[in-house]
Amino acid sequence: MDIEDFRAFCLSLPESSERMPFQAFKSARSILAFYIGGKIFCFFDIDRFESCTVKCEPERIEELKIRYHAVGDPYNMSHRHWIGIRFNDDMPDRKIKQLVQDSYDLVRCGTTKAGK
Repeated sequence: MDIEDFRAFCLSLPESSERMPFQAFKSARSILAFYIGGKIFCFFDIDRFESCTVKCEPERIEELKIRYHAVGDPYNMSHRHWIGIRFNDDMPDRKIKQLVQDSYDLVRCGTTKAGK
């Protein structure tokens, strides 16, 4: 999967949007983040398209790390609720997309609850 395919997939999710929110931080200026309801569900570095960070149910994190070498610690997020996924490793593109979809669903559900 290349950067444009991945970006298009993230933007194909209903009501998703993208921003580069960390312009004030020199080391994070090239981070592209995808949002639903004003909350991030996925982000990656556009200058080094090597991995992405997505939200994950805490009870799934260890199992995913054991099963896939590509799953590791997130970039600059809570290790309890987020995972990092390395591209071009042992995880098929369809599984990466499923984890992004799962992240989107988790965040969307949280923004819906917060809005009530």
